[in-house]
Amino acid sequence: MSKASVRMVAMLLTVLAGAVACRAGGTSAPVPGPVADETRATSSTKETMVIAGGCFWGIQGVFQHVKGVVQATSGYSGGTMKNPDYESVSTGETGHAESVQVVYDPSKVTYGELLRVFFSVALDPTEVNRQGPDSGTQYRSVIFYANDDQKRIADAYIAQLNQAKVFSRPIATQVVPLKEFYPAEGYHQNYFTLHPDNPYIVYNDAPKVANLRREFPELWK
Repeated sequence: MSKASVRMVAMLLTVLAGAVACRAGGTSAPVPGPVADETRATSSTKETMVIAGGCFWGIQGVFQHVKGVVQATSGYSGGTMKNPDYESVSTGETGHAESVQVVYDPSKVTYGELLRVFFSVALDPTEVNRQGPDSGTQYRSVIFYANDDQKRIADAYIAQLNQAKVFSRPIATQVVPLKEFYPAEGYHQNYFTLHPDNPYIVYNDAPKVANLRREFPELWK
């Protein structure tokens, strides 16, 4: 996200150009599930994943509607600045990306299933340093892995999708180690739910959540 006025202009230009789409990478077929995944847990517990892909409002909104997700928090990750704030991250100079921390129950949804949602409806994974009307390194697509299993599953899934040419261009999503996650300011939390009539939400994020409900009814909550 950029300054409000710049963002609104960019959004309007995007809408006028008809550029709002779920998978601008060029696929209309459902994204297949991962061949490599974690084993579904036999009892309720909690695991965490951190992902980034454009404005965190939409990513948070999508995963808050996924069955098995306990909590989704907007924040910042991937940079060197300690305790970053929105204004600093918006300059693109901190190295941080707008990110979302997803706490989930692996007895109800697996890491691989969450990645499938991520690649299917949350973003265009072929975009480099941008999503929709937002551009800059703070909007890059990233999977921040917390352990070797997450790295293995993410790398294998990206290779699987690229080999199958699911998208018309190679996936640009980075897979990097998670160093730190910093929650964003309170006014950024639950933004999709609290501001459903905001034009940015209506044109950029509401379609993502609608696509989640349509494509993954078994995961919808």
